[in-house]
Amino acid sequence: MKVRGGIAGYFRHINNILALSRTVKSQNVHAEKRTPTEGFLRGDVTFKDNSRLHFRELVSTDPNVQLVSYTYQYMGADGKTIFRYDDSDHFLILPTAPHHKHIGETEVVAANAPDLQSVLREIEGMIGA
Repeated sequence: MKVRGGIAGYFRHINNILALSRTVKSQNVHAEKRTPTEGFLRGDVTFKDNSRLHFRELVSTDPNVQLVSYTYQYMGADGKTIFRYDDSDHFLILPTAPHHKHIGETEVVAANAPDLQSVLREIEGMIGA
């Protein structure tokens, strides 16, 4: 994906995605610009059913948006993990390593690196947006 305006443009893109979601009830996103093309995002999003998404992204926008590192953890209103995508290197036997998805508390499956927009679409499908 290509965004205009370097990392500041990417931060605006993320804010727009969250603002336009019909399932987001509240959000708290912290954006840290490290260089004109690199930055770190950390956020907590609460959805209309009180489920929550905690995410972190280390991002480069040179020349296109690239996730250097990420975690997207979605939890039910009870705090239990529903799923988590991350790129930690602890499941190296998976064909998509280091990228993978945790389902619930115990299952781990191969998964390509998502982006926040695709994670939100997955959550919206579960909530019924």
